[in-house]
Amino acid sequence: MGLRMLHMLQAALLCCSLAVAVHSCPQPCKKCSDTENNQCEECRAGWTLHHNTCVDIDECDTVLGICPANSYCFNTEGSFKCRDCDLACVGCMGSGPARCRKCASGYKLTGPKCLDIDECSDRVLACQGLDEICANTLGSFHCNCAKGFIRKDGVCVRQQQPSVQEKGLFEDIQDDEVEVLQQMFFGVVLCALATLAAKGDMVYTSVFMGAVAAMAGYWLSDRGDRLLDNFLKGR
Repeated sequence: MGLRMLHMLQAALLCCSLAVAVHSCPQPCKKCSDTENNQCEECRAGWTLHHNTCVDIDECDTVLGICPANSYCFNTEGSFKCRDCDLACVGCMGSGPARCRKCASGYKLTGPKCLDIDECSDRVLACQGLDEICANTLGSFHCNCAKGFIRKDGVCVRQQQPSVQEKGLFEDIQDDEVEVLQQMFFGVVLCALATLAAKGDMVYTSVFMGAVAAMAGYWLSDRGDRLLDNFLKGR
C-alpha cells in the first residue's frame, strides 16, 4: 500500500512539472502558443508584438515618456525613468552639461558644454566691500571677510583683539634684579656719606651723582625704553 502511494505521488509531481513547462512563456509574453520557439501571442505592458516576439517599447521616443521640467527620460526594459538634469542645465536632452537645452544661471556655454562662471575673475569688484574676499562656487560665489575681520550687520569690521594690560615697573622684578637694587642702595649710601665727609666739595658731589646715574641706568635701561615708548603712544 505504501509503495503504491509513492508511485502515485511521483506521477503527480511529473504531471505538474510538465504542465508548468508547457504553459511557461518568456518574461515579456503575457500569452504564448509555442514555448520552444518563443511564439508570443500577447505582450505585457511596455512591450510590443513583432513577428511573434515581444520587443521593448522605447517610451522616451513616444508621448508615453513624459517627464517633469528639468529632467530627461531614460528608457529601461518594459518601462522608463525620469532623471534630473545636470546642475548646469535648464532643461536637457540627456545626462551631463553637454546635453543642456539652456545654461543655468552662473553657467555659460563654452564649446559644447555649460561650464561654471568664475565670478571672482570675470567680474570687477564682485565683492563690494574693501575687506571682503571673493570665493567662487559652482554656479555662484561667496564674499568672505578677510583675515582679522568679522561680519557684523552685513559689513566686515576689524576684529578687536583683547587688550593686554601693561605690567608695572616693579611687577615682574627678578631675583637677580633685587640683588642689583640692594647694591645700588648701598652704593648710594656710601656716596652720600662720602659727599657729607667732603663738606660739599664739588668733586665728591659729581662722583656721587655719576654713581647714582650709572647704577640707575644699568637697571632701568630696558624699562626706560618701554616707559618712553608708552609715553609717546599716549598711554
